[in-house]
Amino acid sequence: MFNVSTDKFLKWKEKQLLKGSDKQSLDLLIDSVGSISKKELNLLKIKSNKTVTLEFTLDSIEFLWNKHIFSSIPIQYLTGVSYWRNLKLEVSNKVLIPRPETELIIDIVLEEFKNKDEKIIFADLGTGSGAISIALALAKPFWNGVATDIDKNAVEIALRNFSNYSNKSNLTFHYGHWWEPIKYLRGKIDLVIANPPYIPQDIYSKLSVEVKDFEPKIALLGGVDGLEHINEIVRHAPLFLKEKGCLLLEHHYDQGDKVKKLFLEYGLTSVRVLKDFSGIGRFTIGRYK
Repeated sequence: MFNVSTDKFLKWKEKQLLKGSDKQSLDLLIDSVGSISKKELNLLKIKSNKTVTLEFTLDSIEFLWNKHIFSSIPIQYLTGVSYWRNLKLEVSNKVLIPRPETELIIDIVLEEFKNKDEKIIFADLGTGSGAISIALALAKPFWNGVATDIDKNAVEIALRNFSNYSNKSNLTFHYGHWWEPIKYLRGKIDLVIANPPYIPQDIYSKLSVEVKDFEPKIALLGGVDGLEHINEIVRHAPLFLKEKGCLLLEHHYDQGDKVKKLFLEYGLTSVRVLKDFSGIGRFTIGRYK
C-alpha cells in the first residue's frame, strides 16, 4: 500500500485530466487500480483525511493513464477489470466490455418473473464475461442457468468470474455456437437471454477507435444489416423454449420493429419492444405460444 497526501493526490488528478480523455475514465482507473471508489473520490475534498492510501503508486497509475490517452486502449482492458451492476468482472480483449444499458436486462427479467417462485431453467447465449448469467444466478440462486460462448477464452473468463462470487453449481458454462452446446435442453428452457452481435456493417466501420480497434469484432458485427445472429437465435428459439417460455434480446437502437417482426414470424407471442435509459427501443421480449 502507498500513502500520498490528499493535496498531492488531487493536484495529480487535475494534471492527468489536462492530458485528455475524461473524468469518468480516470475515476474508473483509480478505482480499478488504486482501489478508491468514485464515492470516496468525491468525498476527498471535504474529508479531514490528510492522506490517501493507494494499492499502486501514482507513477504506476499515471503510466496506465498515459497508455489510455495515447493508444485509446479502454481502461477496462488496461486494468483487466470492468464494473457492471454490483459486479467486479475480469475482462480481456476476448470479451466485450459489458455496457450500462445491458444492466436493464436483469431488471426486465426480475420484473417478468417476479411472481414465479419455482425453479426455472435459463440460458444466456453469447455470455462473454458472464455478466448477465452471473447476475441472474446470484439474484436467483434457486434458478438453474446455462451460458454459452463461441470463444473458449470467454468461457474461461466467465467461469472465473462466477467462481469469484459463488461456490454454487446453479450456473454452468459451455463452449460453442449459440444453441449448439445445449441441444440437450430442447423444449426445457423457461427463459433465454442474448445480447448478440447486432452492429450493421456500415455502422461498424464508423465506430470509435476504442471500440473498433480493441473490442472483439465477433462480439459486435451482426452482418450487413446487423440481424444475422438475431435471426438465427430467434429462428431456433421455439425448439428450445417450453410452452410460455420467454425470449429476451438486446439489439441496435433502430432494430426494434424488425426484431419484433422476426419474433412474430417464428411463433412468439405477447411481443414487446422495451426502452433503455435513453428512451430508445433496445430490447425485445416475447413468449412461445
